[in-house]
Amino acid sequence: MNGFPLEILTMLGSTLLSGMLSLARERNQAMLAAMKQQQVGQQQAREVTNRTFQITRRWIALMTVFSVIVLPKLAVLFFPDVSVTVGYTEFNPGFLFLTEGKDVVVWRELRGLTLTPLDTHVVAGIVGLYFGTKVGR
Repeated sequence: MNGFPLEILTMLGSTLLSGMLSLARERNQAMLAAMKQQQVGQQQAREVTNRTFQITRRWIALMTVFSVIVLPKLAVLFFPDVSVTVGYTEFNPGFLFLTEGKDVVVWRELRGLTLTPLDTHVVAGIVGLYFGTKVGR
């Protein structure tokens, strides 16, 4: 490097590094501000004291749990000729490392109504979100 000072390379490198670090810091600060705003919104949603809202939420949770968990069992008791089809996910592993495993929905017919994985996931979410807040009090 004939006549080219290495200090310029050092200056350019440190300038680029400093710029990247300041951009990363600003991005992290923006993420923290967004997370704080989201927490404020979540806290406000938790502190809703409207009685109608609370009753509606309870009814939705109870009706969903009843229709997905209790109703199929009652249907089998009172209408034995109705078949129940239950769907659930199973993992089928691949052959060693050569093929990739995949999730497959398996359907089993019992007697009565049809339950899909969506139904059971919705109930699990409602039970966790609604009844879980009651346990924490």
